[in-house]
Amino acid sequence: MAVTNDVFSPALALRMDTTYGWEKRYIARAIVVDSLCALIGALVGFGIRFDTPDAAPFPNMALGVGLPIIWPMLVALSRGYAPGLLGVGSEEFRRLLNAAIGLTATVAVLAYATKTEISRGYVLLAIPLAAFLNLVARYVMRKRLHLLRARGQCMRRVVAVGHRAAVTALIRQFRREPYHGMGIVAACVPTRGGEGLGRRLDGVPVMGHLADASRVVRLVGADTVAVLACPEMDGAELRQLAWQLEKTGTDLCVAPALLDVAGPRTTIRPVAGLPLIHVDHPELVGAKRLVKNVFDRIAATVALLFLVPVFLVIAVLVKVTSPGPVLFRQTRVGKDGAEFRMLKFRTMVHDAEQLKNELTTQNETDGVLFKIKSDPRVTRVGSCLRRYSLDELPQLINVMLGEMSLVGPRPPLPEEAAQYGRVVRRRLVVKPGMTGLWQISGRSDLAWDEAVRLDLQYVENWSLALDMLILWKTVAAVIRGSGAY
Repeated sequence: MAVTNDVFSPALALRMDTTYGWEKRYIARAIVVDSLCALIGALVGFGIRFDTPDAAPFPNMALGVGLPIIWPMLVALSRGYAPGLLGVGSEEFRRLLNAAIGLTATVAVLAYATKTEISRGYVLLAIPLAAFLNLVARYVMRKRLHLLRARGQCMRRVVAVGHRAAVTALIRQFRREPYHGMGIVAACVPTRGGEGLGRRLDGVPVMGHLADASRVVRLVGADTVAVLACPEMDGAELRQLAWQLEKTGTDLCVAPALLDVAGPRTTIRPVAGLPLIHVDHPELVGAKRLVKNVFDRIAATVALLFLVPVFLVIAVLVKVTSPGPVLFRQTRVGKDGAEFRMLKFRTMVHDAEQLKNELTTQNETDGVLFKIKSDPRVTRVGSCLRRYSLDELPQLINVMLGEMSLVGPRPPLPEEAAQYGRVVRRRLVVKPGMTGLWQISGRSDLAWDEAVRLDLQYVENWSLALDMLILWKTVAAVIRGSGAY
């Protein structure tokens, strides 16, 4: 047996439950919170719809009393308490919405079929309000869970299986984004004989060969195995591993060779007895893109109307604190390589572009970007505007004109786009955005390769739901002000 046991304390050899105690407590709290939200929705809807309890027919009272019990049951039927949904992704919220739609439809159908007098106004008040409160409450619970995970609590213990480079990349990814709740505690990699065992990959010990994964799981008390794209782990080997992990209830995650493509674009279809992953093309044209464009322009127009006072205040501050124009116009590269003039509030001295050549040696980023944390060209007002992304508000005009989108890849400079390779140019098949995955994942603190990966991930997996999620998270990223300079 190739597994080494000299790199962990004996305490780690204890086998943990597949469903951790914290998961059980979290789900129990979620059930209580869901019931309370349903109760509040029922009471508020009742108070708005009926003046007195005597004015409410019995079926409405029965629905109000039963809603706190029925609601968590429907959420459970929608698999809204699945442990795999805790803390990540939009699926948890989507299932809550499905439960609300299902409950509304069920009540309507039953009332019609049995000719029961249920107030439509009450149903349309109580259930949507309960669902809204539930979404907010689950979001608060999620943010608290993220805070605990940032401290190293409520984490799943993962054994990573694959080649060294892939395992190292996964370790760094999970450390950058601890909210996923995955902590790699050991690795199994292809080795010759005992070569490399006991060594560490970015601080994580290599404890065995690929075939030793199930033994390592028992040794370190892991509850999840992540198998990365690896030719040595063929179908037969993976099936054997799945059978071994089944005995201990250990979760198995398999990363496909095609990275950064997930969600609605992938489906598993049996062909000739083989489970094949079918990959749909990204939705770069069509009805959904039309809806996105219409939404962008309407939202940008409405935002501009409401932000007129803010624009005036910022314009005055920029004008009186440094000489030069209020707006800064810069040529950027948009969809399919078309150039346009992007608008921003001026945050630098008026001759900043001429001074750039003198500062090239102080560039603090890799790749093709030029960024300096303490850029001497930035004015005092400009520094504040940049911190909270207020300098980018005029880009709403670019969005209204159809040159940009609310959400999309970062708009590059022509000299940056000229250095793009064939892979990176994939970013240009969609409109650039005022915000994107790069904005909510670190902004200017991101390495070039990571920024490119996020932009490509957005292009490959775009959806209206993803846009809404990014817009929601952008608010928190802007309030924090981190990574902006």
